Amino acid sequence: MRKDKGRDSMKIFFDTEFTGLHKDTTLISIGLVSEDGRQFYAELTDYDLEQCNDWIEKNVLENLITYRDDNFEKANYIPNLHVGDKQNISMALKNWFKQFKSVELVSDVSHYDFVLFIDLFGTAFDLPDNICPACYDINQDIARKYSISQQEAFDKSREDILFQVYKENVINGDKHNALYDAKVIRELYQILNNVDFDKKKG
Repeated sequence: MRKDKGRDSMKIFFDTEFTGLHKDTTLISIGLVSEDGRQFYAELTDYDLEQCNDWIEKNVLENLITYRDDNFEKANYIPNLHVGDKQNISMALKNWFKQFKSVELVSDVSHYDFVLFIDLFGTAFDLPDNICPACYDINQDIARKYSISQQEAFDKSREDILFQVYKENVINGDKHNALYDAKVIRELYQILNNVDFDKKKG
């Protein structure tokens, strides 16, 4: 039996990568990790490659499992990896969410991420019933923690925050990979809100 069975809600930390900061952007990948460490990672095959500029190609596409042959060996170390078009990823994600009683979503500067997340299901009215139709944004936590503006929080390196606390790299992976970024968001949430998910288990 799952240890979270009696919990009212499970926080799910997520990130997306996409083809540009504009209204017609398309989803490239999505990574999610629960507060107790369960994860989901998907790379889409039907994003609009023509929208990708040089920065996206170098920083996002080159960190995809499906983009470079030498990345495929990494796939053996990624539980719950999915590759497919939007419809297939939507079905896989719906099935993954069935294991949770109730879900609260958490992201970082989430206005694009949450819209693209919802779009995987159709509309906000099509979200699975166990998902709260709102998204917690840790950029506000960063602003509050360091007594800085939202803009200053946006510009603050997330990796620097982790390093200041742990004095080492605690998360393996590549920045701008959706699963790596979701894990960073999970770790930051714990730091900024003074909680320890590992100690909550059991």
